[in-house]
Amino acid sequence: MTNSAIKPYPIKPIADLAIDAQLAAAVLRSLTDYHHQLLGRRIWLACSGGRDSLALAALCVQLYQQDRLPFLPQLLHVDHGLQVDSSIWASHVADWAAAQQLSCTILKAQVQGQDEQAARQARYRVMREYINQGDVLMLAHHADDQAETVLMRLIQGAGIKGLAAMQPWREHLHQHQSQQGQHYALWRPWLTVTRAAISDYAKQLQLPYIDDPTNASGDNVRSGLRRDIMPKLVSYNANVIGNVARSAQLLSEAQAIVEAQAEQDLQTTAIKSLEFASAQRVLAIDKLHDLSTPRQKQLLYYWLAQDEPLPPSKQLIDDVYALTQRQDNDHQTELDWHAHLQHYRIYRFRQHLYRLSRDFVDWLASATLEHRYDLSKSLAVDIRKSRDTGYLWQLQIDLTKADIRADRELYQELIDNETSLKITPLDRLRKVQTTTMGRAQAGKKLYQTLAIPVWLRSSLVVVSAVVTDTDMSNENSADTKVEVPLLLLSPFQSWTLKSDLSSNNLADTLTLLSEACINALQKVRKP
Repeated sequence: MTNSAIKPYPIKPIADLAIDAQLAAAVLRSLTDYHHQLLGRRIWLACSGGRDSLALAALCVQLYQQDRLPFLPQLLHVDHGLQVDSSIWASHVADWAAAQQLSCTILKAQVQGQDEQAARQARYRVMREYINQGDVLMLAHHADDQAETVLMRLIQGAGIKGLAAMQPWREHLHQHQSQQGQHYALWRPWLTVTRAAISDYAKQLQLPYIDDPTNASGDNVRSGLRRDIMPKLVSYNANVIGNVARSAQLLSEAQAIVEAQAEQDLQTTAIKSLEFASAQRVLAIDKLHDLSTPRQKQLLYYWLAQDEPLPPSKQLIDDVYALTQRQDNDHQTELDWHAHLQHYRIYRFRQHLYRLSRDFVDWLASATLEHRYDLSKSLAVDIRKSRDTGYLWQLQIDLTKADIRADRELYQELIDNETSLKITPLDRLRKVQTTTMGRAQAGKKLYQTLAIPVWLRSSLVVVSAVVTDTDMSNENSADTKVEVPLLLLSPFQSWTLKSDLSSNNLADTLTLLSEACINALQKVRKP
C-alpha cells in the first residue's frame, strides 16, 4: 500500500530488531510504578499509526518477545474520516499490526466539526465506548507533548491542576446523565522521553508510520506552539522540554498535596445526611468559615468539581465564595453553572451551601401525587411525583422495628382492619404540629420553623394511617375509616406529628404503626 503520508518502508516483523534502551527503560519503570493498578486488567493501545503510537506498539512487541513485558496490548485505531486517505491509513495500521501478530480493532467516529480538538474528542469517545469497564488505555504522549500542554494551559490562565498537565496514570470515571459511570484508566509510560528519542527509534526500526501533515500545519494553539514557539525556546535553552516536563511533575505533586488537604476539609464540612450522589451536595458554611481564605476557595473548587471532568471557572469560584461570605438575610440567591455533564444550581440557605443538578431541582419542584398503600401488601411505599426524571422516592417501613414480636396480635389487627397509609402533599394552608412544636403551623411560618428551603417545599408530604374505627361503625353501615397523621416528610428529613391516639380500640394499633413509621428508612435514588 502506498500513500504520500506513509513513510516508504516495508511492513515487516520487528520483534527481533534492536531495542532502544532508553525507551524500554521508561516503559518498564512505569510498569513497575503501576504494577498493582495493572493487575488483572485488559490493556489497549490507542494507535493512530503515527510515529509515536506506532513506536510504542513496536516497543511493546519487542519487550513481550523478550519476556520483559507480561502482556501484549490490543491496538485501537479510530478512523474519523477527516482526511481523504483516512480509510487507507486504517488499513495500513491493521496490516502492520497483523505482521507483528498484534490484535487491532478499527473504529469509526463521527466528528462534530473539522478541527483537531473535535477529532480528539471523537477518538476518545468511541474508544471509551468500545472498551470494557476497568480496562486500561495506553497513550504514547511524550515529554514534548507535555511541554506543549503546559504552555498551552499557561496561556489559558490555568491553575496548579491545569499546569500539572498530563498524568502518567489516571483513573477515570466518565459519567453521563443517561448512563452509569464508566470506570477506566489512562496510562502514559513515555511522558519522560522526548520526541527526538522516539524519532530516532522509529528511524532505526524503519517503521512505516503515518506522517499526518495537519500535525505541523494546523491552525490550533498546540500546532502553533509546536511549530513556532518550542523551537525558539529550545534556542534559548536546549533542555527546555525536559525542564518544562519536570515542572509539570513538580506541580502534579503539589496538586496532590492540595487535593489531599481539600479532601480532608471536605470530610469536616460536607453534610452527608443531606447528600444524594451527584444530584445534591451540601456544605456547612460555619465549618467552611473555620478555614483560611485560600483553603476555603480551594475546597469550593474541589467540592464543585466533584462528578465533573472539567473544572469550574475562577469566576464561578469567586461568585460562590462571595455567596458564602454574605451577611445579609437574602440567602435565596441562586447561581447557575452549565458544566460539562450537568446543569447545576447553587444555593445558600441559612448556613448550608447546596449544589443541585437542574433535573433534580425540577423533580423536587414537581407536584407530589396523593395515593394510598395497603400495608397487607407492601411495606415499601413509593412517594410519587408527577414528573418522572428517573428518581425514586421510597418509604421503607419495617414493622419489626416496632414491638411486634412482643404482640403478634397487634400486627394482625393492622391486617384485619385493612390499615393503609395515605400519602398527601402538604397544602400550604394545612396546619400541622410536630412533636417539637408548641402549636400547629402552616405555610411560611411552618417552613421557617422547620428550615425548609424553597426548592423542597413542593415535596413536603403528610403520611397518615387510615384505619377502621369499630366504635363509630355499626351493623347497618359500612365501617368508618379514620385518618390519623403520623409523619411529615421531605426527601431528606422526617418529623413526627402529634396525633390523638386516645381512642381505646385504636390506640395500640396506631402506636405500633406510628413507631414503625418513625423508624422508617426513606430513600431517594435512581431506580
